[in-house]
Amino acid sequence: MKESLYIYNSGTLMRKDNTLRFMSENGVKKDIPIEKYSDIYAFGEISVNSALLNILSQYGINIHFFNYYSFYTGSFYAREQMLAGQLLVNQVQHYINPQKRLIIAQKFIDSASFNIYRNLRYYNSRGKSLQTFMNEIESIRKNIYKAMSIEELMGYEGNIRKIYYSAWNIIINQEINFEKRVKHPPDNMINTLISFVNTLIYTKTLGEIYKTQLNPTISYLHQPGVRRFSLCLDLSEIFKPLLADRLIFSLLNKNQITEDDFTKELNFLHLKPKASQLITRQLDEKMKQTIHHKDLDKDVSYQYLIRLEAYKLIKHIIGEKEYNGFKIWW
Repeated sequence: MKESLYIYNSGTLMRKDNTLRFMSENGVKKDIPIEKYSDIYAFGEISVNSALLNILSQYGINIHFFNYYSFYTGSFYAREQMLAGQLLVNQVQHYINPQKRLIIAQKFIDSASFNIYRNLRYYNSRGKSLQTFMNEIESIRKNIYKAMSIEELMGYEGNIRKIYYSAWNIIINQEINFEKRVKHPPDNMINTLISFVNTLIYTKTLGEIYKTQLNPTISYLHQPGVRRFSLCLDLSEIFKPLLADRLIFSLLNKNQITEDDFTKELNFLHLKPKASQLITRQLDEKMKQTIHHKDLDKDVSYQYLIRLEAYKLIKHIIGEKEYNGFKIWW
């Protein structure tokens, strides 16, 4: 399994013959074996040129850029190598047909909300008294397949997340006073942490979709946008409870991340590099871990679970097998 390359220093990333070289601002050079990496995360101020982008495209390596605040600014999406015209046609047809689109979107919300419920059940069994939140979410989940539109469905999803986030004050041992999810920009430590980790899941999902024949700009739950890979938003909803939220709970409850890891003068908007490196390291370790897949009867990594989800969606779109989203079974 290839790794992700994280660059935190500022400098220039360039092509050196048939591999990569990073030159820091003070002139220190480091050669990077291109075959080792699947994608690159640029957290520093990185200069690139067309020669670099050409070789990244040849090797199918995407590069994701983040600003000073560790906010995701965009990706260089390497030239697609697995194009399939008929699949693209079918993918579009499932979007423009309201009923077909709604069916897929309902599956996404069903899986995402189920995984949210399982998180609450996990901590409830460990003495966190979350049964009331679980009951409320389970009551709303009964309406998912009754929804008549994407807008109605998103309303149910929003209510579920509102209840779920209110339970975080109980799940997390630190005093966080978390009231609501705020994104643009985050307004406290928890919102900044959620935004950062969710972005990592989004880019991991983009990397796995890239390895399939799906077009990442055609989505079903989220509205396709002019400048975003909205299918990644769809699929990442399913895995955020398992990969992002559980990582956040662990980091906070073990006091590996505290208020000191944020710049207080910026209203906790800025995550310090040391904390960012800890988060990316632990997430990568998690993505490499394996579980025994009950349907495939073999061990698969958490990262590969995301690609399997994309394959399942392909089978649904081409009419081979009805899609059912990933649900935590352990």
